[in-house]
Formats: sequence, C-alpha cells, structure tokens
Amino acid sequence: MISFDTSPDGLYIGLMSGTSVDGVDAALVRFEGDGFLVKGAIQRRWPISLEGKLRALATPGENEIDRLGEADVEAGDFLADCVLALLEQTNTDADAISGIGSHGQTVRHRPLGASPFTLQIGDPNRIAQKTGIVTVADFRRRDMAVAGQGAPLAPAFHAAVFSRQDESRAVLNLGGIANLTLLSAQPGAAIPGFDSGPANTLLDRWSEQVRGVPLDASGVWAESGAPFPEMLNALLADPYFSLAPPKSSGPEYFSLGWLRARWPGVDGLPPEDVQATLLELTVESVARALEAHAPQCREVIVCGGGVHNRWLMQRLGRRIAPRRISDTGAYGLAPDMVEAVAFAWLARRTLAGMPGNLPSVTGAKQAVVLGGIYLP
Repeated sequence: MISFDTSPDGLYIGLMSGTSVDGVDAALVRFEGDGFLVKGAIQRRWPISLEGKLRALATPGENEIDRLGEADVEAGDFLADCVLALLEQTNTDADAISGIGSHGQTVRHRPLGASPFTLQIGDPNRIAQKTGIVTVADFRRRDMAVAGQGAPLAPAFHAAVFSRQDESRAVLNLGGIANLTLLSAQPGAAIPGFDSGPANTLLDRWSEQVRGVPLDASGVWAESGAPFPEMLNALLADPYFSLAPPKSSGPEYFSLGWLRARWPGVDGLPPEDVQATLLELTVESVARALEAHAPQCREVIVCGGGVHNRWLMQRLGRRIAPRRISDTGAYGLAPDMVEAVAFAWLARRTLAGMPGNLPSVTGAKQAVVLGGIYLP
C-alpha cells in the first residue's frame, strides 16, 4: 500500500488528457493525511484546430518538428487556461495551490526498441508562467530512464485508494487504451498493471470515419451490429495481446491502419458490424487479461470515458461474470476524474521528493521521483 502520510497536505490541481485526445480533465484536490477531497472539477474539449493537430502528431508525417513545437505551445496555453477556469469556478486563489500535476498530451509512445521513448506535450513553462503556480510535468520519462516503459502511472494511485485486504480486485481504466491495475488482497504483494489493449480509440476513430461522429454514444451503434467472429479472432491474434507484462501501448499502434492490416477487407463490411466487433475486441482483450493475470479477482472497478458506453459496460459485465463490475463513483470518486486526481497525487509526491512509479507495473529497475518541477 502506498502511504500518503509523509507528503505535504494542501491543495493540488491535476490535469489529464488521455489517448482519446478528446479534451482535458482538471481536478482541484485537497489532501489531508491519508485522505483527499475533490473540491472541484471541470472538463474542457480541446479547441477543434488544436485537437486536429494533436491527433495528426500521433502518427509520423511531414514537418513534424515545427508542428510539434506549435502544438506544444498551444496545448500549454490551453492547459493553463483550464487551471484558471477551475480556480475561478471554485473561487480559489492561485496562492493557495501547492502545485499542479500536468500529464500533458501523449503524441508518441514507443516503449520498445533500441532507444525507447515517450513524448507528452503541453509546455509546462507556460502553465507555470500563466498561473503563477509550481507545475510538475513530464512524469513518464524519468521512469524510462531506469528502464521502465513510462506507463501506466496511475496504478500507484489506484493502489493507495482502492486496495482492500479482504478482496482481490482490479481497477480498469477505459480511456483510448484500456489499462488494468491488479490489487491483491495479500498485504505487501506486488502490484501489476499494464495496458491490455484498445478501449475507445478504435471505436471512436471508426465512428468518426464512417459517420462523421467522434464517438458511439452509449454504444447504441455497436449494439445495432453483429460481431464478425473471424475478424475478432484475427485481431486478437496480434502478438501484443499475448505479450507478458510489463507492456504499454497507444493509439499510434492500435490505429485504423492497424485494423486494416489485420483485416484488409474491413472497409467492405457493414460498418455497424465492424463497430460491434471492435467493441467485442475491447471486452475480450480485457477479459482474457484478467483470466491470465488476475484469476483471484472478485471485482472490477471501472473508470475513464468508457464507463459511459452502456453497451460496452453490459457486454463486459456479462463476459467477466461472476466477477462484480462497478465504477469508481461507488467509492466516492467520479470515473471521469480518476486520472486527473491521480496526477495531482503524483505532483504531491514529486514535490515531497517521493517516488511515484511502481516498478512492478512499468518494469523500471527502481522506484524514482517522477517529473520535472517548473517554478512560476
């Protein structure tokens, strides 16, 4: 169990934009001892032009350095504006905030290869300057410096908040990518965590391409289709799904290009049936990961945007039975805000000089203090 009690009490802000690239979650959190209280939260979509730039940067293209630099500046300014809006909404003075933890927007994640790297943008210099608040950012690369994959990082927070000594459980984040934190009932047990595969990224991109709608609200479109078993099996045959943890991925891997490479005839199929198959891919890859790595798990606690996909949650609940399925709201933390609160928590640890990664999750050689500190 991660302990809070040597970290400074106070108010912190967490900023999160995940692999769905659909906007920014910002949370104002008061930490006191081993507990916390969310004092306020907002969600803001990226400006349309900036969202397009961020999506384009997720795959190789021309003039990348200039485009990256421009998007970094624009994203930093927007993240700062989100902080200022949250302060105004909660009637909180900037001087009362101990620190900001900004995850930034991932535009490339390459955890394997001769020179593994990860890149999150949203210039923290601009956040610190515009808000007047100490900002912690660039969390992932320090973990990579000690041979970790740099992701996922939220499992340390999940362990601190959702562990129970009388039950083994899992925390499932259904963002663009699905990641699992496996919490044993055994005190002191190692805490595994990893990306199990795609969650919303393929569902969203297929819906956007075919219908011009960026998501399948509540899974209604997927529910109207019928999955193709042969296509599902071909997708699940990708080596990533059988790769042992630690492992992490992103939309640059699980893209529509990946889908067409695994099933070249996909564009000639009824589009609602493809959507139904992609939803089953998320369900089946999560279920198989639980069966392989958490056979004793009795409850799956879900967070992230996928919680709002009614059909996805229903299909997942049926597939993983008799395990119970719930969302983090049942434990006092809104599903959409878990990762923003986690990065406020990680900023708190960084400013206290405490490690924030879990080597059992990322594969790092040691626990390290994460991120860089940017003074106002």
